Amino acid sequence: MNTVHRLRPLRYRTIFISDTHLGFRGARADFLLDFLRATDCETLYLVGDIFDIWEMERRGIHWPREHNLVVKTIFEKAANGTRVIYVPGNHDEAMREYDGTVIDNLHVHRQALHETADGRRFLVLHGDEFDAVVQCSKLVALMGSRIYDWLLRANYWINLIRRRLGFPYWSLAAHVKHKVKNAVSYISNFEEAVAYEARRQGVDGLVCGHIHHAEMRTINGVLYCNDGDWVESCTALVEDFDGRLELLRWTDAEQTVHALEPAAEVGEQAA
Repeated sequence: MNTVHRLRPLRYRTIFISDTHLGFRGARADFLLDFLRATDCETLYLVGDIFDIWEMERRGIHWPREHNLVVKTIFEKAANGTRVIYVPGNHDEAMREYDGTVIDNLHVHRQALHETADGRRFLVLHGDEFDAVVQCSKLVALMGSRIYDWLLRANYWINLIRRRLGFPYWSLAAHVKHKVKNAVSYISNFEEAVAYEARRQGVDGLVCGHIHHAEMRTINGVLYCNDGDWVESCTALVEDFDGRLELLRWTDAEQTVHALEPAAEVGEQAA
């Protein structure tokens, strides 16, 4: 992992973010707002779950000033020439009804096709299409998320204390999730399913979100990119002007950017 100290502004050809979950108390809108203000790009992809409509329906509307500023900043980018493409997810699925329309310079699509500067084609989708729990029953998905919600709430208080003590951001929810065997198995199965869909559509790679697990690796000849989230890990996928892709983590108190190297290729029988 290479550490790259931030320079303002950070300019990229393309930025992909997802799972910001605005409207949810666990959303790290503070980090997200800082990231959006510190970066500039030609194209910005919002890869689903930008708004947490599920959470707002369950517990009422939570919309602090920082959440509003995030939305305002995105619209300002769109008004100033950034092409903003919104690919809704399952938590903001109501926006899927606007597939193919343009709302205040935001282009809404169920899926998108992105071509990098070096000519590679990437399918862009949220990823809930491959989640059996979400596909089969929204009720089951909601019930299954209660423990996860508790972890995220505990995560808020833990990091409040850590920040006051001078320690960097740390995600309890991500730590627990990656220690549980079933969760690790689910992530692997999800990645395999998404990579298969990319191969089926004849593209070079795929960009998604949904599972809150930032990753970039080659699976059977397809570059799988998950841009992570802004609840646990605070990560984004970025494309440089030469077509190079990398993941950035934006969580340290000093706002240091971490460039994550892509993992090794996974063979046909990978678990």
